[in-house]
Amino acid sequence: MVKSVKPETNQRVYLTLKEIKAMAKAECRYDVLKRAFLFSCTTGLRWSGIQKLVWSEVEEFEPGHLRIIFKQKKIQNGGTALQYLDLPDSAVRLMGERKNNDERVFKALRYSSYTNVALLHWAMLAGMTKHVTFHAGRHSFAVNQLARGLDIYSLSRLLGHSELRTTEIYADILGCVP
Repeated sequence: MVKSVKPETNQRVYLTLKEIKAMAKAECRYDVLKRAFLFSCTTGLRWSGIQKLVWSEVEEFEPGHLRIIFKQKKIQNGGTALQYLDLPDSAVRLMGERKNNDERVFKALRYSSYTNVALLHWAMLAGMTKHVTFHAGRHSFAVNQLARGLDIYSLSRLLGHSELRTTEIYADILGCVP
């Protein structure tokens, strides 16, 4: 019998809070890319969720407090469910001025092969030696939330993971036990 080869654990690139601050201070040629990436670091949203986010999905649930209401596709039964994401003030500032309900929050955000090049260039200007992709923002959110003490079950719900073991990868990075 031939044993199958086990794939290596997928290495997740993430930024520490100090590195995120360095990125925030560094010059980025494309303001919308900078704001969207930092928004991902702050909220854990994927590129696709940030790119299609429209103002009608952003509501004020208490005076001065905003949240996003969106459909989370990855749930256990394969369906969709509404999810609410309360936004910290830092994320609200990255969104800019509210526009019409049907307008995208990050209006000029477009994906192209140059997007990743621009992101890497910006990361280098910030002193990063890591291979930073847009998804590193989501990974950064996850790792930093666990480091702050958020429990793995809450993080799993925030990230919209259908399987807890997907979220446990972030705990493994920190050496946490769920």
